[in-house]
Amino acid sequence: MRYFRIDYRQGKKRETIVLEAPSKMDAIAEFRHRTLGVMLSVKEVSKPLSSVFEKWIEAYRSPLRQKRVAQEPYIATLRQIAVMLDAGLPINHCIEEAIRSTDDEMLKEILRSVLTDVERGISLSDAVEPFRTQLGSISVSMLNLGEQTGTLSDAILKLADILEQIQHNRRELVRATRYPLFTIFAMILAFVVVIVMVVPQFQELFAENGAELPFPTRLLIWIEHAVSTFGPFIATGAVLLSALFSYLYKKYPKVRYKADRMMLKIYIVGKVMHYAMVGRFVYIFNVLLNAGIPITDALDAASGIVENSYMRRQLEKIRRAIEEGRPLYSGFEESGLFANMIVQMVKAGEQGGALGSMLKKVTNYYQERYQHIVDNVASMIEPILIAAIAGFVLVLALGIFLPMWSMAEAVGM
Repeated sequence: MRYFRIDYRQGKKRETIVLEAPSKMDAIAEFRHRTLGVMLSVKEVSKPLSSVFEKWIEAYRSPLRQKRVAQEPYIATLRQIAVMLDAGLPINHCIEEAIRSTDDEMLKEILRSVLTDVERGISLSDAVEPFRTQLGSISVSMLNLGEQTGTLSDAILKLADILEQIQHNRRELVRATRYPLFTIFAMILAFVVVIVMVVPQFQELFAENGAELPFPTRLLIWIEHAVSTFGPFIATGAVLLSALFSYLYKKYPKVRYKADRMMLKIYIVGKVMHYAMVGRFVYIFNVLLNAGIPITDALDAASGIVENSYMRRQLEKIRRAIEEGRPLYSGFEESGLFANMIVQMVKAGEQGGALGSMLKKVTNYYQERYQHIVDNVASMIEPILIAAIAGFVLVLALGIFLPMWSMAEAVGM
């Protein structure tokens, strides 16, 4: 769309209006339709700043956003629709009842749009397609499968099971990291309180003595000076850097790719992410494959659920191997994300005609590895926390007590 500024006269007053239109003639026609006054001139202009703000506000207020819908109400809605379909109710009645039952505004708006399309004769999978970002690729694939095979209620129920498994794994991770994160936050808070409130009191005492201070004490005084003088600037800079990184991460695929690759190298975090993403991929791929979805479509849907862009790009090599006529296990090996044992298991299952059962074993392997790390994440982080606490106490003790001992020795002499 283009923008046109029209100067016109209304009575004795000269007014200006900016209209959005495909062409200059359309803008003139729109102006005449509004009968605002006598047109004086028409000029094409750049997009007004007010229109940009209006679109931002409209996007913010709109329940439909470019993010995933809340999983809990979505899973509950899927199960409700599956039960009603299994009871023989028409799909439009099921969606209407789901709209009345859910309290999630974003999900309700999506269902309204889907219901409108379904009542116009569009298939359910095609009606859901525009909301792939909000509902996920796996939802579109499962609904399409259900319509093609005539088992829509079973497909929706299986979709709910898949999403519930993913949600369960996320809850387990949050539960496991709650205690370490709380401990780290408490340490940071205690350090700031000591630096801001305790160190200045001792600094005045040491200044009166006039003696040369040891390095730990000078370090504490330097940190106190930096926090007291530049604290607001440091906090503001941290927030701005975080916002800048978030913007670059979302806007530029190369930044997201490199950041996601680095995330996999972080202690504990990398392993948790690797086992979670790879296990999720194998699980969904196996479910879709057993449900009858073509192998390339199953690979697309399974890799689409992986949030790490580096891992998703590596997993796409499996699809490429299939398209090139190579066996499935060669794609697993080429991706570089699977241990040699896993590749050999896939190879044995593919050559022996038992790929489904072998993929199930691979899924169980990654689930056990993921659960082991989640259950032991506190004990794995504990040595780091103890070392950090010991270092904090040591620096604080040396910084305060070393000059006090020097002062006591001076007085004794």
